[in-house]
Amino acid sequence: MLTLTFTAYDLTSIRFAFSPLREVAASVHALRTPAGRALHLPWMKHVRPKLTADLAPLLDLVPGGAYIPDFLCPIPASPAPDLAAELAALRALPDEVIRGDLDRMTSWPTCGPLEGAAADLYDDPPAGLPRLAEAVEAYWRLAIAPHWPRMRSLLEGDLLYRARQLAEHGPAGVFADMHPEIRWEDRRLCLEQRPEELSRALTGEGLLLIASVFVWPSLFHRTDSPGQAIITYPVRAIATLWERGTAPAPGALAAVIGRSRALLLGELDTPASTTELSRRTGLAPGSVSEQLTLLLAAGLVTKHRVGRVMLYVRTPRAQALLGD
Repeated sequence: MLTLTFTAYDLTSIRFAFSPLREVAASVHALRTPAGRALHLPWMKHVRPKLTADLAPLLDLVPGGAYIPDFLCPIPASPAPDLAAELAALRALPDEVIRGDLDRMTSWPTCGPLEGAAADLYDDPPAGLPRLAEAVEAYWRLAIAPHWPRMRSLLEGDLLYRARQLAEHGPAGVFADMHPEIRWEDRRLCLEQRPEELSRALTGEGLLLIASVFVWPSLFHRTDSPGQAIITYPVRAIATLWERGTAPAPGALAAVIGRSRALLLGELDTPASTTELSRRTGLAPGSVSEQLTLLLAAGLVTKHRVGRVMLYVRTPRAQALLGD
């Protein structure tokens, strides 16, 4: 069992983020290792037939082993970075960083020797990095961009939820429902079924928690010293990502406050934007905004800005109206 032991300072240095480039890498890994990823099957069936040879600079770097090169899983510079900024940082990486990560990749028993475009990148990073960045952009347009508004809504909602849990309940609240392998006890974060030799006593570095769509149902971690400890965990409400349609509005409540407002409250078990609520419910964006304004005035929802997006979530008063 892997354990991370926190100082008092580390408890105040927990931060949350997501990373578009990590989603690219994790999604390729999901395509390579589809077993147990039933929730993503609709996406896989749509994307897999469209993969072409020009994506090899990316695909050859994620053969499906236990390690993904760290340069494809950057540390987010902000809670919600964009892909362009992460690709700019990728293009600027020194040769020794690229080769060091690829050496680490070949040292994992499940990865094997470098092949194809991965070997070319190792031999000539200055020539290979632009090709890799172009392949990432092409893959993004093909596999991620059509779904990114929904994915981003889930990711931003998760960041808001975790931050509220930390503020209201401390670390125990953050980790309580994060992943079955994660357990918090006595200033220690325990990861079941993970190598004990990667255990670590933090000394002020803090912990970075990165929400991810495609890491589900597992989690990624980087806890070796030096550097900040990082855990990439599955976003909440992942099962709703590929769903079509909406849940029915609670009948009795709809009769009192109206069907549209009851329908919106039913969807706000996780934070969501106006655009996302419009997609889920079929209501026009203007109508969603109007109904949310009324619910906000009645104290049934609250709103929070995350990056450039305003997210809404129902209040305990609304939860009491909805019942269990």
